[in-house]
Amino acid sequence: MGAFHAKCKIENPTDRSRSAVIPKLLVDTGSEFTWVSERTLERIGIQREKKDVAFVLANGQEVTRSVGFAIIRLDKFFTIDEVVFAEPGDLLLLGARTLEGLNLTVEPARLRLVAAGPLPAASPSRPKANSRVRSINRRVTDD
Repeated sequence: MGAFHAKCKIENPTDRSRSAVIPKLLVDTGSEFTWVSERTLERIGIQREKKDVAFVLANGQEVTRSVGFAIIRLDKFFTIDEVVFAEPGDLLLLGARTLEGLNLTVEPARLRLVAAGPLPAASPSRPKANSRVRSINRRVTDD
């Protein structure tokens, strides 16, 4: 799959009037976290909630960075997530956790983000297929 960028808006969750538009975040499903410039996060008042979190970069280098909470908006989609305070030289990334929170997925053929569709949820009733599992569980717990 090729690389592409997305334009996002980052907001302070406690004061939404403090925000910044990030014109180019590299969409990286291989990165768990979203990485935003520490200067940008500090400017909009995002607090460092976790310090010295260990990360392994794609080149194998181990680094530590701070992490805070931010609202991430992409078009009509938004979520709140942990964001990494990226230092100079770090890539600015839109990571897998944020994409999942936004309920977006990558359309590889067109290199763009699209709605992932309905979210899975638990069912209030058990399907009949589970009756076999219940009987197995009863036998295991009865022994």
